[in-house]
Amino acid sequence: MSEASVAVHADPDLLAQAVAARLVVKLLDAQADRGQASVVLTGGRIAAAVYRAVAQLPARDAVDWSRVDFWWGDERFLPSGDPDRNETQARAALLDSLPLDPARIHAMPASDGPDGDDPEEAAARYAAELAAAARPGTAELPHFDVLMLGVGEDGHIASVFPEDPVHYESRPVSAVRGSPKPPPVRVTLTLPTINTAEEVWLVAAGADKARAVSMALAGAGPVQLPAAGARGVSRTLWLLDRAAAADVPVRLRSLR
Repeated sequence: MSEASVAVHADPDLLAQAVAARLVVKLLDAQADRGQASVVLTGGRIAAAVYRAVAQLPARDAVDWSRVDFWWGDERFLPSGDPDRNETQARAALLDSLPLDPARIHAMPASDGPDGDDPEEAAARYAAELAAAARPGTAELPHFDVLMLGVGEDGHIASVFPEDPVHYESRPVSAVRGSPKPPPVRVTLTLPTINTAEEVWLVAAGADKARAVSMALAGAGPVQLPAAGARGVSRTLWLLDRAAAADVPVRLRSLR
């Protein structure tokens, strides 16, 4: 697994713009190499700002969006179209403005879908969709060029929370019940699945994230601090604003 590197930007707006520019470049590079690209999206305020920034970039039109697969790292198990769903947020901020192939938008199941209110069945359905898109020679997962993660104040990523039983889950996708953040029922990629991505980007803004960020970079255990366990195969990149990076040693920072 890759070693983590850190890039610090002055404020949340500049952070969002920088992540957006990186994402467009990454997708272009992937399409140049493989003819297509794949990204795993996250949710939250900074993610929405990133998606809006991508939508405003002139360079976005250089990407062939019809050859980009969109996956999600986790989802609130709520009805389709609910404003608290990560899918709903991403569609409103970016996806609905792009010329996409609908078959390449791999949203996690909603609570009003075929699985009803059974998050375990929803997790199994998403695992099957991942397996159907698996890379040749692999059993369960497609290629992820970049997987984006927000970081919670408690160090959670996706819907993998500290001390949660999902840490011991061997399946690629897990249901989560009793989440410490509402809503309580969710579906999430597990940490081993997250760590198959070519690049993992952890994006955090705000002073309330500073402690979790510094602890993760200091090598805290992933069960106690899940963000510490996220690693890309070729690259692990922490993208922070100054407030979130306040407790990160200067020697680890690359200031932008």
